[in-house]
Amino acid sequence: MPHSTAIRTLLSGYFPELTEDQLQKYERMGELYEEWNQKINVISRKDMDQIGVHHILHSLGIAKVVQFPAQTTVLDVGTGGGLPGLPLAIMFPDVKFHLVDSIGKKIHVVQEIARELHLQNITAEHVRAEQVHAKFDFVVSRAVTRLANFWPWVMNSFKKTGSPIEGLYYLKGGDLEEEIAESGLITKQFNLSDYFTEEFFETKKVVYVPLK
Repeated sequence: MPHSTAIRTLLSGYFPELTEDQLQKYERMGELYEEWNQKINVISRKDMDQIGVHHILHSLGIAKVVQFPAQTTVLDVGTGGGLPGLPLAIMFPDVKFHLVDSIGKKIHVVQEIARELHLQNITAEHVRAEQVHAKFDFVVSRAVTRLANFWPWVMNSFKKTGSPIEGLYYLKGGDLEEEIAESGLITKQFNLSDYFTEEFFETKKVVYVPLK
């Protein structure tokens, strides 16, 4: 299948440290998204032929700006069909990921894909972010809503270990100045165009919100 070889070439170029096992999982992930998307619209259909760049690689933009230490825990809020959590879980097999979404059928897809890929470091739950009571080292998310709306949902989800990299890593696009000003948060922005050459990433960023 051309898609999966394209995914392999794409990811091994940007992440030369990936093992054969990881590359095979990413290839299979692309196929599984295609299969599931026929039944449940997890990813916009017109985007399916760009699954490698627009979804898997985009999710892994977080791995370019932070390396989650082994044995830490990550909450992925509004994960939809498992993004960015599933691609990150393959990248960081020694980190535990908890993926939540308020739409049950999407969480079902996440669970099935995780099972197919034998990902032991994933749990997925049909729940709203505000109802998650466990604490995590990190929160990740992909453009669920404006930062001012999002932060209150997750601000109490952190373990507060004092780690200098603890906090929220939020994938966003476009001009964020107004949105960040509105949130009143101190943030650091990383341009994904510094790491990836595809045109898609020209306006894409990872917004890091450290714990005060």
